[in-house]
Amino acid sequence: MAMNELQDRLKPVAIADIRIDRAEQLSETYGMIAYEDYREMVLREKPDIVVITLPHHLHMEAAIFCAEAGCHILLEKPMALNAKQCDDIMDAVQHNNVRLMVGHTQHFLAENMAAKKYIKNEAKRLGQLVMMNDTRHKAYYNTDRPAWFLDKQRAGGGILFNLGSHSIDRMMWLGNARIVKVRASISHYGPAGDVEGSGVVFLENESGVPSTIVQSGYGGVPRNELELIFTEAMMKVIPGKGVWLSRNGVYEQIPVPREDSPFVLQFRELLASIEGEREPECSMDYSRDVIAVLDGIYRSHELKAEVKISTPMLSEELGHI
Repeated sequence: MAMNELQDRLKPVAIADIRIDRAEQLSETYGMIAYEDYREMVLREKPDIVVITLPHHLHMEAAIFCAEAGCHILLEKPMALNAKQCDDIMDAVQHNNVRLMVGHTQHFLAENMAAKKYIKNEAKRLGQLVMMNDTRHKAYYNTDRPAWFLDKQRAGGGILFNLGSHSIDRMMWLGNARIVKVRASISHYGPAGDVEGSGVVFLENESGVPSTIVQSGYGGVPRNELELIFTEAMMKVIPGKGVWLSRNGVYEQIPVPREDSPFVLQFRELLASIEGEREPECSMDYSRDVIAVLDGIYRSHELKAEVKISTPMLSEELGHI
């Protein structure tokens, strides 16, 4: 589906924001109707699809309301604050026979898509996957970050909940297996709020592959990369920059096909799932697994012990692209 065809098939009709001035500004730009209350918007406009980009603690409430109103949903990640809330969302979506896709954008970034395809097509040349190491450093306490991000009750957690969900997602997707064990240690040295500012996580997937997530939000040099180590090669993936492969001790960049915007690709996939009456990429089960791992990370830190992750998802779903 070309970009122009997608634009012909999807028409923005309304936007809701508790700051009506922001809603009105966007409505004027894109020819939409502005609302201050999303519930009123949904009930009046009866949209086919609703995009939910609210603070994390409002995801469950909004998703259930929209599902009960008969709307298909594109829900910003992470799916909810915990696995129990995910279960409640899933019950509402299934009961009302609508589709919900969670916006795990890692699946729609050109570099990750290229890496996924290469791993699938060149499995024999790469050999057995033996480990993954994901590193993310970003100044998390910058002044333009909304205050709710630093409030655990509203955000669910700090850098590991917000950015760590991306790391868990791409490890599950590129590693093609669920995470079944975690051992985590996190810190709380931020200048504001009550969420963690860094964390080191050891994970193991159902294939027995060990992995690490290392994240810091205290400043320093920004970094965002995943390294996958196979018996016959190594691969490095840096979103926005490229994919590198090594078979001889030196990393060499491999071609990354140009892709449409990740948001265009998400809408395209959601439409296909609605029309095909199938679960979308980043299904509810898959997205619940990400939250279950996050639940396990915080539990592991509290217990100072390894935690097993119990999730109902079948690993075959991870291979869908």
